[in-house]
Amino acid sequence: MTATDSVYVFNPDLDLRLERVVPVPLALVWQAWTQPEHVTHWFTPAPWTTPHSEIDLRPGGIFRTVMRSPEGEEHDNVGSFLVVEPQRLLVFTDALGPGYRPTGSAFMTARIELAAEGADSTRYVATAIHKDTETRDTHEKMGFSGGWSTALDQLVAYMTEVRARS
Repeated sequence: MTATDSVYVFNPDLDLRLERVVPVPLALVWQAWTQPEHVTHWFTPAPWTTPHSEIDLRPGGIFRTVMRSPEGEEHDNVGSFLVVEPQRLLVFTDALGPGYRPTGSAFMTARIELAAEGADSTRYVATAIHKDTETRDTHEKMGFSGGWSTALDQLVAYMTEVRARS
């Protein structure tokens, strides 16, 4: 247990969670989340795309994705990493930008928890933490479960291809 484990407690009234075991080794799931050249291939559920990603993998570093709708409308999402524990935990938020500068808006904080399940699989727990029930409910109605699940399926498919090419 680390210090970050003792701080966060899942609250079903405020948080949304996706938990699965995926058939991709831990190191590749970590790469998928932490290398911009991989993030652009899977992050946004199709038919949306992620044409750009920027990552400075350290607390206070930027986590940025640009999401493009099928109609071409772009949504620039800029946030900051709060916790980076290699191959175990990523925590990032849109409430703070790079260098912990307040953004003036806060939709959610995300926790991506990873653990090896044997040599070739990863326990994947993604949690979206919200400030209030209204924001949580909005995210749920936007399609959290389907969207985050589809993105995870895309991560698995993409990293399976990457692994096969190596």
